[in-house]
Amino acid sequence: MADARGRAMSLRNPKLLLAIPAVALIFVFMILPITNMIEMSFRTPGHSEPFGDDYTTMHYDRILSDGYYWGVLGRSLLTAGAVTLLCLIVSYPIAWHMSKAKGLKAVFLYACIASPLMTGVLVRNFGWMIAAALNGPLNETLLALGMIERPLRLLFTQGLVILALVHVFVPFMVLPINNALRNISPTLIEASSSMGATRREVFRDIILPLSFPGIYPGMILVYVLAVAAYVTPALLGGQMVSYMPTLIIGELTGTFQWPFGSALAIVLSVSTILVVGLFTALTSRLMERSKA
Repeated sequence: MADARGRAMSLRNPKLLLAIPAVALIFVFMILPITNMIEMSFRTPGHSEPFGDDYTTMHYDRILSDGYYWGVLGRSLLTAGAVTLLCLIVSYPIAWHMSKAKGLKAVFLYACIASPLMTGVLVRNFGWMIAAALNGPLNETLLALGMIERPLRLLFTQGLVILALVHVFVPFMVLPINNALRNISPTLIEASSSMGATRREVFRDIILPLSFPGIYPGMILVYVLAVAAYVTPALLGGQMVSYMPTLIIGELTGTFQWPFGSALAIVLSVSTILVVGLFTALTSRLMERSKA
């Protein structure tokens, strides 16, 4: 009887059947790995294997009591914040021009924005390594312009890591902002201009608030991607600049300390969630004030 009722319910609600594949994917590829990682973070270190049989909180005690890991965590979060802010500054004017473009110009702009995503991550980072070398194009250009007297050490610096991450994450900011700007009715801008509003007032009171539905998801997406970036910080930051993803991968694959690496990953994930939650709370208050 119960099976018959369940089949009848599923037939009456076809949306439940359509949701089964999505729920299964989320459960298999998200919930199970996270649960396993949380469980692994409480395992004791193994002697001849990556983890032991008992459970302990020593890994979290080690992370929370060591200033080195606090420094690496803070650097990772602040770097992601800087990347997000720079992406927003660079992306908004580009998205504005894209929202006004039509025909071949729009196609050309979309192709330029998507070009960083069409290049392999290793190829892109090796290109930055060549460009930022002591005798690379960047130093040669600065020397030719007389801006510097001797080549700068650009490789293995936090600035180069931020620049490379901005280069690859700009499309993730431009596209949602462009979509939001395209949805703004031109009649609103024309009406405000006809009533005597200046361009600055039109942008501040109409365009910027109405484009926020594209700014908010773009900033969240870029921030999360920047926090979790591994290849770019590992290649361009090297051993000189440490980030949480590089530490996590080093513990998991270098020293095979799976419990400690899992604890680092949990700390990074929780910190990212807290930052995103705080940003969401602040932006929601700002939006409520702007509506009032």
